[in-house]
Parts: sequence; C-alpha cells; structure tokens
Amino acid sequence: MSISHAPPDKPETPEPETPAPESPEPDTPKSDTSHPGVSKSVPSKASSGADAGDDAPATGSATAPELERLTSTKVRRTRVPRWVRRTSGPLVLLALWQVLTATGALSADVLASPGTIARVAGDLVSDGSLTSAMGVSLQRVALGLLFGVVVGTSLALVSGLFRIGEDLVDASVQMLRTVPFVGLIPLFIIWFGIGEAPKIAIITLGVSFPLYLNVYAGIRNVDAQLIEAGQSLGLSRWGLVRHVVLPGALPGAMTGLRYSLGIAWLALVFAEQVNADSGLGFLMVQARDFLRTDVIVVCLIVYAFLGLAADFVVRTLERVLLRWRPTFTGQ
Repeated sequence: MSISHAPPDKPETPEPETPAPESPEPDTPKSDTSHPGVSKSVPSKASSGADAGDDAPATGSATAPELERLTSTKVRRTRVPRWVRRTSGPLVLLALWQVLTATGALSADVLASPGTIARVAGDLVSDGSLTSAMGVSLQRVALGLLFGVVVGTSLALVSGLFRIGEDLVDASVQMLRTVPFVGLIPLFIIWFGIGEAPKIAIITLGVSFPLYLNVYAGIRNVDAQLIEAGQSLGLSRWGLVRHVVLPGALPGAMTGLRYSLGIAWLALVFAEQVNADSGLGFLMVQARDFLRTDVIVVCLIVYAFLGLAADFVVRTLERVLLRWRPTFTGQ
C-alpha cells in the first residue's frame, strides 16, 4: 500500500470578471448662443483627454464649461453730421476773410469785407437788378446746355456705335476740341452778329466737347463679354444698344454732364462780356468800369452758387439713374 505525500487538490475558484469599459458617448458640440451668428463648439473632457494622450477611461459624460460673454473694447466715435463737415471749410474761409479785412491786412479797395458784400447784395436784390440778371443768365445757360447736350451726345453716338462714324467724326471733333472756344468769339460775332446768338453758340461749343468725350469713352468701354452675352440671348442690334451699350455708357455720360455744366458757367462769363446789356456778366462789366469790387464779388458768388446748385441736380439725377450700379462711397 503506497502513501502519496502530494497535497490534496484545491478546488478551483473562478476569477472575477472585470467589466469592460463602457465607451463614452460623444458629446454633441454646444453652440455659443450669447452672440448671434457665431457658433463655437466646446470639446468634452473625454475628447480633450484623448487628445492629450490620457489613456484613462472616461467614467461618464463630461459637463461643458460655462462660456464667457465677449465684450467689444472698441470705443465708438461720435459721428459728426455730414452737412456740418461740408460747411466747415467755407465757414473757416469766411471767418478768415472777415478777420483780414477787420484788421486792415486786406484793404477794402482790393477786396471788400463780407459784411459790405452782404449789404451790397441786399441792395441789388431789393432794386431787382440782381434777380433780373440771374434770370437772363439762367436762360442763356439753359439754351446753350440743351443745344450742347444734343450736339455732343449725337456725335458721340455716331462715332461710338459705328466705325465709319468714328472715321468721319472723331478726327474733326478732336481737332476742334484743341481750339480755345474763347478765341472763336470774334468769328461768332461776324457770323451771328452781336445779339443772343453768339452768346448761346459759345456756351454750346463749350458744352459739346466734354460730353462728346465722356459719352464716346463710355460706349467704347462697355465690356465685350456683355455684348457677346446679349447676342447669345438673341438681342438685335437695337436691343444691344438699348439694354447693354447705353446703360453701360450712362456713368460716363453723367460725368460728362457735370463737366459740361462747369464749362457752361465759364463760357457764360465770356459770352456776357461781348456787347451784353443784361445778365450777370453785364453787371460785372459795369462794376469793373466803376471799380466796384464788392459788386464783382457778389456776381462771382452768385455764379458759384448757381454752379453748385446745377451740380447738385446732376448728382441727384446720377443717384437715381445709377441705382443698379453699386459703387464705393468712401469710409
């Protein structure tokens, strides 16, 4: 009988099962609702830990940190009304003029003070001489501007739309453009006499050239791809001119009209000094003969304000007709 010294077998105890780590549910990014239109995703702690290389399993859903409200540190400047900025320059010049005349640095024989000029202007308005002169001058400018717009625009359309028109018209216009229209006054007097005709002819000639150049350049600067697009859509030649060429040339035409108005008032000054018996130029000639610098300055101020009013009308018309074209307006 053999006796075994081996220890009795121990009953095997089952090893405790380790629970598998639960995979954390991905946190949905939360958007910052404090600022409208700006979304900001906030990563959870589990995802940030994974990015940092932390191998420790996440024990649960992490709570997102509270977001701080962003406040702008930019201080908003107080905006000055535009009419105040536009009138500040002339008011400063007027104050400087008054100071120079009051201190005697500017003699009254050379240039009268603003107060004297205002008094003389009131006298001219009260006796009706200034208002009647303004009416006559406005009538001359209106007629000359009307004829100049018709002539300049017609020549620009013929020269810009047709190559044969460019060959026949453009060279002649460019030659006449270089001739000073003031130098043609003696010739106009011989041709038209000394009445209203030479005065209106001078204004017409001065208005025609700037309008011709700008309308012609506007027509020729229309994008050729727009012409091809219009042709592919089946537009006729008149349809291309009406819907593509003329709208494309309109900005140049408005610029030419503003130039033409400035030259119209300049031509009026010369025209009304040619054997005139009425108008602002006639008042200036009389004031020159009597050495009345105050009357001359009054007439010049009236010329300036009339030109400014005409330019304002054209700019308003430009904003109305060119609303379809967004442009840079400054900052």
